[in-house]
Amino acid sequence: MNQTESHTGDPRFFQRRGPFALCKVVKQLGLEIDLDTEHAQRNFIGVAPLHSAGPNEISFLDNRRYIDLLKETRAGAVIVAKAFADKVPEHSVALISKDPYQSWACVAQFFHPAAPSTGKIHPSAVISENAIIGNNVEISALAVIGDKVKIGDGCIIASHAVIETGVEIGANCRIGAHVTISHALLGERVVLYPGVRIGQDGFGFAVTPEGFETVPQLGRVILEDGVEIGSNTTIDRGSMKDTIIGAGSRIDNLVQIGHNVQMGRCCIVVSQAGISGSTTLEDFVTIAAQAGLIGHIHIGKKARVGAQCGVMSDVEAGSDVIGSPAMPFKEFFRNVATLRKLSRKS
Repeated sequence: MNQTESHTGDPRFFQRRGPFALCKVVKQLGLEIDLDTEHAQRNFIGVAPLHSAGPNEISFLDNRRYIDLLKETRAGAVIVAKAFADKVPEHSVALISKDPYQSWACVAQFFHPAAPSTGKIHPSAVISENAIIGNNVEISALAVIGDKVKIGDGCIIASHAVIETGVEIGANCRIGAHVTISHALLGERVVLYPGVRIGQDGFGFAVTPEGFETVPQLGRVILEDGVEIGSNTTIDRGSMKDTIIGAGSRIDNLVQIGHNVQMGRCCIVVSQAGISGSTTLEDFVTIAAQAGLIGHIHIGKKARVGAQCGVMSDVEAGSDVIGSPAMPFKEFFRNVATLRKLSRKS
């Protein structure tokens, strides 16, 4: 095989469904589009980007920067906003959507759903006699399931995962390879990617004249329904109360969440960000890459913290901040412009 060839959804790695008639795809997306008979019954085998899609594949456009690719695409159908429908080539069917990227996500999932649990338990897995394993749970080679662990129906536990004493995991969760979980309760549909660490001791100690005295970390980690956590991210358990990650939140790779952090629903924390202990994030907060938040502060609902931002005080709901120390976007860029003017004069 040509190693430079683009192959979206390589069947060696991704489950594939279909082919599907275009009318069925449109119905799945919930789009109100009138298709003629010829187009309605046309079969599609999958999805692909504009530059490589073929006549039996579906693509999408969500950014006007790629208009030239849209004009040249060979895709049989393209998901676009109404404003770009007239740019779709005649040989392609324009699938008009109010949110093309969301529609793209749905159609990609339609053709390539996540592989379900096989229900098989590898003979090398180490499972406590006191563990409660639900129906149709897949447990891969060399995974370790501790005493009194509860695992809900349909879960997948990958190789070398370690689930320690007392942990409870809801239905249809996916636990990646080499994940460790302790002192934690997981809701349903939680996804932990490889190398995630959940529930280890928080960074808590008392300073004495002789050195440091470790403070016992007696809380838990609560991961609510639909949380996804990227590879090699760490979430410390609480010291006295729980560390909580709200339902639907998405945490990227290489993120550190300190003890007692309280995170609301549908928050986003991007790669290499760090959130210190006892900080609270309300619902729909976004923390961009490499941002750092000190402890014991409050980030209001729908606030956005920019990349490499140093947040040292509370942030009001709906605010956009950037810089170190953090300040409103407009103020930050005014300061940058002023410094540039001064540097030119000097």
